[in-house]
Amino acid sequence: MEATWELAGRQIRVKNLEKVFFPESGITKGELLEYYRRVAPVMLPHLEGRPLTLYHCPDGIQGYCFYRRKLPDYAPDWFPRVLHNPKTKTGQVPLILVEDEAQLLWLANQAAIEFHAWNARLPVLERPDRLVLDLDPGEVGFARVLEAALLVREELEALGLAAWPKTSGGRGLHLFVPLEPEKGHAEVRAWARAFAQRVEAKHGFIRLPKGRSHEGPGVQIDYAQNGYGRNTAAPYSVRARPGAPVSAPLFWEEVERGEVRPEALNLRTVPPRLEEGGDPWAGILNEAFRLPALD
Repeated sequence: MEATWELAGRQIRVKNLEKVFFPESGITKGELLEYYRRVAPVMLPHLEGRPLTLYHCPDGIQGYCFYRRKLPDYAPDWFPRVLHNPKTKTGQVPLILVEDEAQLLWLANQAAIEFHAWNARLPVLERPDRLVLDLDPGEVGFARVLEAALLVREELEALGLAAWPKTSGGRGLHLFVPLEPEKGHAEVRAWARAFAQRVEAKHGFIRLPKGRSHEGPGVQIDYAQNGYGRNTAAPYSVRARPGAPVSAPLFWEEVERGEVRPEALNLRTVPPRLEEGGDPWAGILNEAFRLPALD
């Protein structure tokens, strides 16, 4: 099945819409594209200016999948791009940028299921404008992750900072702190590590990662997603996992009430959730904090 969609003033030919991408739930490629079409208005502001890493699954999540961070040579000339010199290669490569609905859907039509975004945006990729803390459960239930998130929020607020929560699309939570882009990636990462150590010392069940992840009775507070070229699942990105879970922004009230069930936030449920309750992250792009000194 093929169709032509009019998006952002451009015609995008989409194909193989009936192909099943998520066999357990019968979700097709067409449903994936329709999902990104519906969430584009709230998702695009979080992608604009940020280099992206994509996770492609041309034959669905049970087939061969691969990561891509270089804009393919066959991409239309209306795609924005920024040249980057990765440490592992010689020469510059064009990184992927998305600024409008046509670009988002063109990539999804190439079987890009997941969108991961840098913590910095143009024109200053050397200085991040957000800090990320990844709360990952070991051998505990999700209720403990929610408890950890509230304690971390309390520690951040004591420093004059605010965080916005979202599900990871897996078993954890991401907390995003919007920043003034004044410090380099190494400085922000060092601050995040020192803050995580501070939390670990005060709250015994929240721990820095040691050894293999997802082990032990506590909740890990991982700071490693801060760094130049590091990226995190973008808000509203689908994850290539059974049930098509979404890395979904949350209201803190949901966390406080313990109402969050990650498996219930998926490709089919998130669009009506947005229509009924609005975007929990509507205000994050209007905030920016300076990291205080840690005693």
